[in-house]
Amino acid sequence: MAIITRSYSVDGKREMTIDEFKRWLKEFDEDKDGRISRDELADAIRVSGGWFASRKSKHGIRSVDANGNGFIDDNEIKNLAEFAEKHLNVRILFF
Repeated sequence: MAIITRSYSVDGKREMTIDEFKRWLKEFDEDKDGRISRDELADAIRVSGGWFASRKSKHGIRSVDANGNGFIDDNEIKNLAEFAEKHLNVRILFF
């Protein structure tokens, strides 16, 4: 389940729209509860070729989990997209 992207930018970042990012992320929602847990985020990072997936997922959850429930839900996806741009070599195109 690699990240399927439109292209790579000149700085080497994978580019995708926010909708493509959401669809890709939902593939890792193992329990289909509509939320992304730390373990599910670690799987997504690992599959996309990222190093230190557990550490990055823990940092990601802490950084973007606005309501403090330990999960990333639909309301926090934009925050996760911003985190992915900074830490996961991805560029999210907001159309």
